[in-house]
Amino acid sequence: MIAEMQCVVLDCADPTSLAAFYRSVLGGEVNRPDRRWSTGARWATLHTPAGSVLAFQRAEGHRPPRWPDPEHPQQLHLDFVVADLDRAHGEVLAAGATLLDESRAAEGWRVYADPAGHPFCLICD
Repeated sequence: MIAEMQCVVLDCADPTSLAAFYRSVLGGEVNRPDRRWSTGARWATLHTPAGSVLAFQRAEGHRPPRWPDPEHPQQLHLDFVVADLDRAHGEVLAAGATLLDESRAAEGWRVYADPAGHPFCLICD
């Protein structure tokens, strides 16, 4: 095992409104204080009663997906928490990932793409 899933992140135009929608569907608490995330105009979270976390990230110029139209694909990414960012970096690259952005490595996270191009983040615990 390289990592543990931290949350699923959905791109959207209005993070707080989408978090409220999912709260009405799943229950839980929007923007519960959590050391892993800061919330605000660009980011919201939902801690569900089942223990999972959904996060909502503002995407400027967001175009909603249109199932199954590939011109408007699904828009989300996965966040995985790791104990050692550098070790996990090497392991995911060896498994076939591509590094997309390491500009925030000093803050404890990097962005990758899986072999099919879907983005995911490794975040140091």
